[in-house]
Amino acid sequence: MIVCRSAAELERMREVGRLVGDVLTTLAAQVAPGVTTADLDEAAERQIRGAGATPAFKGYHGYPATICASINEEVIHGIPSGQRVLHEGDIVSLDCGASLGGYFGDSAITLPVGQVSEQAATLLRVTEEALYKAIECMRPGARVSDIGHTVQRHVEAFGFSVVREFVGHGIGERMHEEPQVPNYGEPGRGVRLAEGMVLAIEPMVNAGKPAVKVLADGWTAVTRDGSLSAHFEHTVAVTAGEPWILTARAVPVPVAH
Repeated sequence: MIVCRSAAELERMREVGRLVGDVLTTLAAQVAPGVTTADLDEAAERQIRGAGATPAFKGYHGYPATICASINEEVIHGIPSGQRVLHEGDIVSLDCGASLGGYFGDSAITLPVGQVSEQAATLLRVTEEALYKAIECMRPGARVSDIGHTVQRHVEAFGFSVVREFVGHGIGERMHEEPQVPNYGEPGRGVRLAEGMVLAIEPMVNAGKPAVKVLADGWTAVTRDGSLSAHFEHTVAVTAGEPWILTARAVPVPVAH
């Protein structure tokens, strides 16, 4: 069942969305060579709990951490570790979710660690552009498939590919709600968007081919060909006017050097 949220509910979702955005802003300022993904995870949990909220990922189907931190060829669901040290030239995807007052927020960014290759910088820019182009599709009367079509068309124009196995989703009183939102496909299909619908839009884009595999830890998804992967996500509400980015960050985070 797809739920359309009231104005009051959207305000509550904006509260948790703002927190998630603030956490990612904090983490972005800490990303640097020598930092471990466990350092970032600890900072995220401290900030979320300090705000009276709960980490949404920790314990979800047994996931052991507050954030997902995925480096280079890791697509999503990288588990933070004190052994995973960031190095100059890496890219790292940070995915964060929280619950507050009965509602969830979910957002992700991919960041450069110091100076990165031209390919990496382009991948980050194009994936983030795809996110915002997809968000622009979120108007009453549009179809869910219009979102994925927009992502696919943009990233493939640059020679990149869209991950098929993982998709965006509805979000509200649960982290994952209906509908699923693929990042590919033909336009004009699927559910019609209506005022009050809230979706987590999250392009996952590979520099090489789209195929991925999950590692032995049961969580970390990586590109099969070892190519770089980027992931950007916002929680977004459909309104009568402009789409409302509930996880918008007060301070924009630069994503490419």
